[in-house]
Amino acid sequence: MKRVAILFEYPSVNGGENSMLAALQHLASNAATEFHFAAIAPGSGALPDRLDELGIERQPLSIFADDGQRRPRDVVEDDIRTAVAELRPNLLHANSLSMGRWLGRIAHTLDVPVTAHLRDIIGLSNSAIRDLNRNVRLIAVSDATRDFHVAQGIEPARICVVRNGINADSFAPCERSRRAVRSELAIPEEAITVLTAGQIGLRKGLDTLAEAAVSLSATHSGIHWLLAGERFSTKAESIAFEQAIDQRFRSAGNQLTYHRLGWRSDMHRVMSAADMLVHAARQEPLGRVLLEAAAAGLAIVATDVGGTSEILRHEESALLVPPDQPRSMAAAIKGLVEDQNARLRLGHAARLDIQSGFQLENSALRLAAEWSL
Repeated sequence: MKRVAILFEYPSVNGGENSMLAALQHLASNAATEFHFAAIAPGSGALPDRLDELGIERQPLSIFADDGQRRPRDVVEDDIRTAVAELRPNLLHANSLSMGRWLGRIAHTLDVPVTAHLRDIIGLSNSAIRDLNRNVRLIAVSDATRDFHVAQGIEPARICVVRNGINADSFAPCERSRRAVRSELAIPEEAITVLTAGQIGLRKGLDTLAEAAVSLSATHSGIHWLLAGERFSTKAESIAFEQAIDQRFRSAGNQLTYHRLGWRSDMHRVMSAADMLVHAARQEPLGRVLLEAAAAGLAIVATDVGGTSEILRHEESALLVPPDQPRSMAAAIKGLVEDQNARLRLGHAARLDIQSGFQLENSALRLAAEWSL
């Protein structure tokens, strides 16, 4: 049995963590695959709680000090080596680009091969490229992610594509959940409800969304806007960005209703309560929230960036718009607000695409094949 240890950076559970945990759970329950999984992860928070629920052995690792600053590099590297010595894996895998850099830097001091996921599309320094190329395998979540990194200097033979998968049945529309969540949030049954979900940060384009929502409220009042997610960055600019988003939504007064939901563990229920999902990201390697919304049968308006077009087909399973263009986004949302049949058509097509092209089993087995090399 092959022992694989996964290195996680943050204690939170977002798209990358959810995708990895789903794959680990599937592989651990599949008798045809022989893996034992362990984790090197922060000691407290939503992620270690989920790892415990899944029965995944873990060793604690703190990348950040109590004040939110990164701990000294040599201290963290020693902690990683200590955890590896305790777990004795056959392979060590980083669940993010930044953790892939850590492993690349210390790969020559470890007795096990190291691999890493690439879940970001961001510019990299020469030293970052050098660190990542020391992993024996890099797993990109989309063709767009792979092509971006190869263009920056990642060795083509070192990188492969394994798209995230999802259990579509877990997000199947549920009328009971729709009624319950709408009752919880005091949303009338007839009200159009627009959902946005993800980390609160500059890259998610929430300022574009807020502008589109406020402009649309002048002619289409009464829409309920749900924002699910949290801000994790403690940088002053991130705090100011979050405050500006809230203020812009609320500037419309009673022309719209704005719900800040925070982090939710029941996104499948929240999605059942919505009529559409809007994703305004400025960059998106392969958004898990798009997979979830499509599986939920929601009509989707999304920016045409990164790997989004690998999930969604413009005017067939979603409406794709350019990033940073509130008018284009507002026009797309307006069209779906006014056309229930279009919402149903797009949502149905998106769900069929997810069921056929993004099955969790296929993704997990593809990942297992890379780990078996």
